[in-house]
Amino acid sequence: MSARIDADAVVFDAYGTLFDVASAAQRHASRVGADWPKLAELWRQKQLQYTWLRSLMGQHADFWHVTGEALDFTLAALGRDDPALRAALMEQYLALDAYPDVKPALQTLRGAGKKVATLSNGSPTMLIAALNSAGIAQLMERPLSVEDVGVYKPAPAVYKLAVDRLGVPAARICFVSANGWDAWAGAAYGFRAVWINRTQAPPERLPGTPAAIVHGVGDVPALLGL
Repeated sequence: MSARIDADAVVFDAYGTLFDVASAAQRHASRVGADWPKLAELWRQKQLQYTWLRSLMGQHADFWHVTGEALDFTLAALGRDDPALRAALMEQYLALDAYPDVKPALQTLRGAGKKVATLSNGSPTMLIAALNSAGIAQLMERPLSVEDVGVYKPAPAVYKLAVDRLGVPAARICFVSANGWDAWAGAAYGFRAVWINRTQAPPERLPGTPAAIVHGVGDVPALLGL
């Protein structure tokens, strides 16, 4: 599904969209072992689960803390007691690999005069480190973090940050996420949402309908006629 999108700003989710969250475990595959994909998958599942549960509990902690808690659960579940490995994996999360099509797409969007930003669960420190490591910080506005509202996605207050900080109405923002639940929530908020479906997953059964479904970040400029 695709449709031409008329927008003044393009706002990207970060983790899973711009950055490959499995790359931390993959980079340390020699230490993690052959089951590094299992570690990466469980770590990500618990990371997201904890953001949702903390939001419902009214017990916010920043994404660095939550990421560490999720990793602790994962290592325990896999029977790993290795403080040095834990430290290495957490450090790597500050320098995740960006998907190969990210930088060229951002360059095209900025070259066309679009406002470009990331709206993420990540803390400002985490986001700035990852953006700098990937060499894309200069192509985007200062990152928008849930820390400014103290609750995680998909709370509407998070999506409102993009409207308030960029000064662009929701209907004029193209919101891009590879997390289906995030794309659907952004659409429900009023964004022109784009879902990056890299894994051929079925559509979510949630309020909101994305304006377009694509295979990668590199497909986004064409949706805006660029």
